[in-house]
Amino acid sequence: MTVLGIHHVQLAMPAGGEEAARSFYGGVLGLTEVDKPEHLRARGGCWFEIDRDTQLHLGVETPFRPAAKAHPALVVADLEAMRSALVTAGSPVVDDTQLAGFVRFYTADPFGNRVEIMAPITTSTALGPTSSTR
Repeated sequence: MTVLGIHHVQLAMPAGGEEAARSFYGGVLGLTEVDKPEHLRARGGCWFEIDRDTQLHLGVETPFRPAAKAHPALVVADLEAMRSALVTAGSPVVDDTQLAGFVRFYTADPFGNRVEIMAPITTSTALGPTSSTR
């Protein structure tokens, strides 16, 4: 038996939160929304594509409780551009220590779910965030 990869990660959201999810995951994070299969649409929620092989799903959970510790970690090419987009959108940005080969921070989606944002360490990311974005 061999695990070949991850197809998707699912986070919970409250009923009726689809527009907030689209605004955050599609608008701020820049993910592309993909159609849910017809037989699952009545459940609510929305799905986003990270790359052609990996998706992030938001599913309605009642009662809803945000994931405060469990989280997806999204790798980005430009950590400071993502930091700036999140700050501009009013999302929290909480710096954390480096993880071998990466710089990172945490944010929260509109529902309070924790999301880690990380980038491989390069010459520019090793310099750290500018004081205006912290």
